[in-house]
Amino acid sequence: MSSSSSSLKLFTIVLLIIFFFCTPSNSAGVPKDKTFKYEIASGITNIDVEYAADYRPIDISTGPFQLGFYNTTPNAATFAMKLGRPRSSSVRRWVWEANRGKPVKEGATISFGTDGNLVLAEADGQVVWQTATANKGVVDCQLLPNGNWVLLDSKGKFVWQSFDYPTDTLLIGQSIRAGGVNKLVSRASNQENSNGAYSLVLEPNKGLSWFYTIPNSPNPLLYYSSADWDNRFESDDFVVPGESIKFDMQTEIDPSSGVLTRSYLSFGRTLAVPSYNATFSFLRLGIDGRLIIFTYNDHVNSSAWLEVFSQFTNDVRFVEDNDEAQLPEKCGKFGLCSKNQCVACPTEKGLLGWSEECELKKVGSCKTGDFHYYKLEGVEHYISKFNKGSSMKESDCLKKCSSDCKCLGYFYFRESESSTCWNVDDIKTLKKVDNKKHVGYIKVSNK
Repeated sequence: MSSSSSSLKLFTIVLLIIFFFCTPSNSAGVPKDKTFKYEIASGITNIDVEYAADYRPIDISTGPFQLGFYNTTPNAATFAMKLGRPRSSSVRRWVWEANRGKPVKEGATISFGTDGNLVLAEADGQVVWQTATANKGVVDCQLLPNGNWVLLDSKGKFVWQSFDYPTDTLLIGQSIRAGGVNKLVSRASNQENSNGAYSLVLEPNKGLSWFYTIPNSPNPLLYYSSADWDNRFESDDFVVPGESIKFDMQTEIDPSSGVLTRSYLSFGRTLAVPSYNATFSFLRLGIDGRLIIFTYNDHVNSSAWLEVFSQFTNDVRFVEDNDEAQLPEKCGKFGLCSKNQCVACPTEKGLLGWSEECELKKVGSCKTGDFHYYKLEGVEHYISKFNKGSSMKESDCLKKCSSDCKCLGYFYFRESESSTCWNVDDIKTLKKVDNKKHVGYIKVSNK
């Protein structure tokens, strides 16, 4: 064997040794005793859970938090986390979900393998949801006392955390953030676990915006905004950090007794001040589009939950915001709202008694001559408060709506200095106001 050949072989061996010992590895692997695989159990736990669901827990829990499967319709399960003690008679509520809108069938499994990946799969192996953390240095999986489910590397750093993936709910310490999940999306209904019509979005340099999505509109409709929160009270009351807004809690301790006297629950600004430790609280964008906060007392067996904030209803600091007419579906499919009550069904023949049957009839044709408008005085649409509208003549506002087949009506503020027009693709809840110069025109068929 030549000396050059021997030198080449020796050099190759040295390179392999260097590569083996010096190259950082992200695939140390999860110890076997840390892995798990749980299948949806055939039995149903007889406990009271939110949405009147059937619940099958798995053996992962910390304090009042526990993971498991639930379903509101047969053979369509969601893997989720509940908050509530097993032995409590109070309802257990869902605070995180893995697979909203993508339910799994009987026989599905949730598994954590040696590669460090969390996987929710159907019985045939089809992956429905995963953390995409295979071979990324994960060595452990833990459910933390604050309800954050995390995957850790060998240095204890988070490789993945459930706090980064909210649906409609935030726990204490959880955020929505620019560059990540920047919104909450409501649930469709108690029965249907898919995305609903409402979303709460963190918009950079704007703050929080509440949107309502309708099928026949290309863009969601803004029905509330936090943009002017800081203009109504102290200038530093609402600060957009630029990156995130956190659902947070601060406590006040009596200096003489050392006893906690109250908790401050905030999301951009203080929303509720319960007079007890509110560590187990959550903020949710509800099915009807309002923000709510629930607190849970894990030291009692019954009546453990307390609703401490409900947007548009009991905002004790911004009393002027307690206006349920801002909720697009407050009066169902159609109705006139006054002082938070649905008081009338506004028809072409006049104001009739309101009921859930009140509905705006669809215009079958948008050809000129196939429709007309009827007028309502002293009304506002829910978009007019937080959307600027267009400055134009009332006749031009009419023409704009008449030329748009999606437009169901238009609203007009007749002001001396500047009049404003809003064309709308959705008309559900209208607000009754004293100003007769605020008018609405509803498009109806001539047939």
